[in-house]
Amino acid sequence: MKSSPRETWSVGELASRFALATHVLRHWEDVGLLRPARDSAGRRRYGRDELVRVAVILRNKAAGMSLEQIAVLLDAGAPDRHRVLEAHLADLDRRMQEMELSRQMTEHALRCRAHDVANCPRFRTGIEDLLEGRRWSGDWH
Repeated sequence: MKSSPRETWSVGELASRFALATHVLRHWEDVGLLRPARDSAGRRRYGRDELVRVAVILRNKAAGMSLEQIAVLLDAGAPDRHRVLEAHLADLDRRMQEMELSRQMTEHALRCRAHDVANCPRFRTGIEDLLEGRRWSGDWH
């Protein structure tokens, strides 16, 4: 996304810039994530700070944060800020481990000669934790 020399954007312009529906920006305003200025006619005008906040919101939503967690992230004075962020980091670590396991299983499936990969003993090691009713906690190899 290229930086624009413009100082403010309308709700439609900002939504278009990020490929969002305008109601998304309005909702984020309703929940306190955005605080656009208003022009003399009462229309929303988004400045550079809101542009940055939208980018932060989108990046963190993509990483799995809820709007409530993002609100805490953006509020340096939130009393439980560190607890919320540490919990999110732990969740990211867990999800990254699960994604790595899925990647390893997919790579094995590409190389496996078994007709039905779900019956391949090596492939099944990737789901044994779930079959046994527990969460995965280690490397697949």
